[in-house]
Amino acid sequence: MGFFISFSEVFIRMNRNAIFLLLFVLLCGSVHSQGVVLPNQKQVFFNSEALLKHLQSLSSDAFEGRRTGTNGALKAQKYIVNQFYSLKVSPLIEGYLQSFFFIHKRNEYNAANVLGLVKGSEFPDKYIVISAHYDHEGIKRGEIYNGADDNASGVSALFSFAEYFKNNSPKHSVILAAFDGEELGLQGSKYFVNHPVVPLKNVILNINMDMISRSDNNELFVVGTSENKRLKHLVETTDVPKSLNLVLGHDGYDGREDWTFASDHTNFYKKRIPFLYFGVEDHKDYHEPTDDFENIHPQFYMDAVKAIISVFEKIDGSSYQ
Repeated sequence: MGFFISFSEVFIRMNRNAIFLLLFVLLCGSVHSQGVVLPNQKQVFFNSEALLKHLQSLSSDAFEGRRTGTNGALKAQKYIVNQFYSLKVSPLIEGYLQSFFFIHKRNEYNAANVLGLVKGSEFPDKYIVISAHYDHEGIKRGEIYNGADDNASGVSALFSFAEYFKNNSPKHSVILAAFDGEELGLQGSKYFVNHPVVPLKNVILNINMDMISRSDNNELFVVGTSENKRLKHLVETTDVPKSLNLVLGHDGYDGREDWTFASDHTNFYKKRIPFLYFGVEDHKDYHEPTDDFENIHPQFYMDAVKAIISVFEKIDGSSYQ
């Protein structure tokens, strides 16, 4: 009887150990696939492969350089709408499209911003606009200007934000804005702020992404903190990937080229809406037909998107108003 009891105890202990081992293996598998979640922290998660796939697709020849008013631009609009819909981003306006017309250098253009909405859990009537322009240079002299870095990179990052919000509901409402006509005088963002869908007084911040997928020095610049001490503090205290250098500057006060008027954040700035603009230095393929997917830096790009999401999370969690 004593031997039988001892054998049973050993058997039970062996089974317990097997169960614990199985649970450990399953946990490790979960952490590997989704990332580690620390206590009291949100989960920073998006599919890196999907991010790169979207960038590759939007900068392919099929979109013909995405010049405003062309078939390539229409294809890009449909692509963005389909991704917003599949990622459960609500339309800010019916059908997602804010259509508009403008004249640039005596040429007439029909254009459309693509606008999605993620409702905030605590401040639903306060909005953070996260933006990126989807248009580029189109076809010139028979060559397609695919605009991988400029700015398929920013648009694809919008999808990563949407994916992130599926598991991490923002406190403030978020407008995901894919602007048209940036290359023709910042037309899409200009129309957005001059014909607001939500009251501009309720828009507390613009986070704009334009060229974020390559840097020989692993430098991602953020513009817009020089005149806003609170934003500067929040950015400086955000944890970002160690391999990435998040540099405050290009704001007119550091001897570098002033990027305050370089992209769509400009029109928010003119309306006295705080902004953060994320971008990289110009490179040899800037506005050239060689700005292709093959020339981006995938690891830098993934780290850049993680950093921008982390900055957003820091601001959103601070009840920034």
